Amino acid sequence: MLYVIGTPIGNLSDISKRAVETLSLVDVVFAEDTRTALNLLNALNIKKPCKSYYKDNETKASKELIQLLLNGDNIALISEAGMPCISDPGAVVIQEVIKNGLEYEIIQGPTALIHGLIASGFSGSSFYFHGFLPHKKNDKEKEIKELTSINAPVIFYESPYRVKETLTLLLNYFPAPVAVTREATKMFEETVFVYNEEDIEKINIKGEFVIVVNNKVQDTASQHNEQRIDYNKIINELLSDGLSSKDILKVMKTLGLKRNEAYELINKVQNK
Repeated sequence: MLYVIGTPIGNLSDISKRAVETLSLVDVVFAEDTRTALNLLNALNIKKPCKSYYKDNETKASKELIQLLLNGDNIALISEAGMPCISDPGAVVIQEVIKNGLEYEIIQGPTALIHGLIASGFSGSSFYFHGFLPHKKNDKEKEIKELTSINAPVIFYESPYRVKETLTLLLNYFPAPVAVTREATKMFEETVFVYNEEDIEKINIKGEFVIVVNNKVQDTASQHNEQRIDYNKIINELLSDGLSSKDILKVMKTLGLKRNEAYELINKVQNK
């Protein structure tokens, strides 16, 4: 039997009793990161052999895992943290298990995407999980543009090395604020809301990030209706006060407008 087990994303206390019992019973653990896996097992006082199962060896490791299952072994599959297959390896071996008619069981655990969605306060009746964006800026921007058609909160994962660039691009295409959760379940966990570039610069760039944008048209539209904001009037007043188009754009984005929408409004008012 293959057991696909969710493990803590930070706080060890989040591991379930069922997960601990299963890890104690299996013959071998296939892990995305064997060092992290051994640290977890040692903390639980469980002694099991660990084998590598990561993105670059997934096909090869899957063959070995299937053979062990055919030999009658019980195997646990775990990610470095969270649930396997959620922006982590795992799908290949599950497909092979199904193809071979072998048994498998999913043992639920924490997932950072759900944590981030709840922390954002955005509607959770429907959402779209995108995971990691491409590393190259042009590819990233192209993908972000395509996601603007989704009428639901959109959830991203991001590393500390690219989070500032990603947030800057997201503010150009999605309404502010953007919810940013880092170090989920850990000691220094925090969720901040980004309205503009200045907020991005204040972010503590440590740990892994979950980013949520609220692209649910109904929510943002009702938000605007409740506030009854006269954007044209505000732009006129700001222009009269001598503010530049760039500064007015920042104000409009802070009020919840998308960059492109705000830019069009400013141009329209200026050209009257």
